[in-house]
Amino acid sequence: MEQKTSLADALRETISENLAATIILVATAVLAVWLGISAGLSQVIISLVTGGMWALMAVGLALVFGVMNVPHFAHGESFMVGAFVAYFVFTPIRDYLAQNPNPALTAVAPFAGMIAAALAGAVLGVILERLLFYPLRIKSRAGEWVMNAFLLTVGISFVMTNGARLLIGATFRGIPGYWLVPPLEILGTRIAVDRVMAFAIALVSIAALWFFLGRTRTGRAIRAVSQDEVGAQMMGINLNFIFPLTFSLATAMAALAGASLLFMFQAYPTVGLTPLYFAWFVVMMAGLGNVAGAIVGGFIVAVFQTATQQFAGIAWTDVIPTALMIVILLVVPFGIFGSEMEE
Repeated sequence: MEQKTSLADALRETISENLAATIILVATAVLAVWLGISAGLSQVIISLVTGGMWALMAVGLALVFGVMNVPHFAHGESFMVGAFVAYFVFTPIRDYLAQNPNPALTAVAPFAGMIAAALAGAVLGVILERLLFYPLRIKSRAGEWVMNAFLLTVGISFVMTNGARLLIGATFRGIPGYWLVPPLEILGTRIAVDRVMAFAIALVSIAALWFFLGRTRTGRAIRAVSQDEVGAQMMGINLNFIFPLTFSLATAMAALAGASLLFMFQAYPTVGLTPLYFAWFVVMMAGLGNVAGAIVGGFIVAVFQTATQQFAGIAWTDVIPTALMIVILLVVPFGIFGSEMEE
């Protein structure tokens, strides 16, 4: 009897300490159930796919801010780079297979474009950090870093967007689908294979990052830097290795998101704007620098986004999630999972 009482007390204490998160999570669950009953299971699955991609984008943003204190407003351009790389790698392979059919190669060919996009993103992240953020960090005085980094990322965004427009052009480049096969039937609902695979790729990527951060020596070093940069340096952690690695991981995940969703978001210079906006919605709502919160927040925003489109109309798709974020920030300025960031 005492054990049951202590468990109940512990549960009440946990809920009271995380009241905002509890309310939002319960509201999201109720909304998802209502969405499934009213509009069908397909809309819930669409929310899961979209949430996985927003989580993949938001995790990179949260990681960069939590470790390097960089408000990364060029993160959407990493999505754009991934989309373009996937298109230019996958399209020739697809054309070759159209003339030389090979079922096995056709099944795995999409992964070539996605892997190439992730690798390109990783290399881009290292280059940006070493050439731009490292010199800026050295020259920035105390209290100037966040604003300087913000302005730098805005500049990077303009340069990459207009550079892509000049070098590649403003033509939309997309694909009808990676896997041109009949849809899967899940619980009586027909779902495109590309959507299922995009969701699976997001889950595997996030799980791999979570394992890396929690179970490897290097990952624990990244977490140590995010918690106490000075203390981490005193323990012998090399920031000149951790910062490029962190930026590389974040950029690679955004590029992978762009590649995975090429069938939904065609590659063009400003394709990263919408993913960037929603990634920032997720990060600000969950709490700046909170990687775990960003994962959950991605699915929360996706459910509200899909429900808004279904019940209020497509014109309101961005309005309700934005209003939700504003209300949350007014009530809990550090985000629903952001209590650790307050300190």
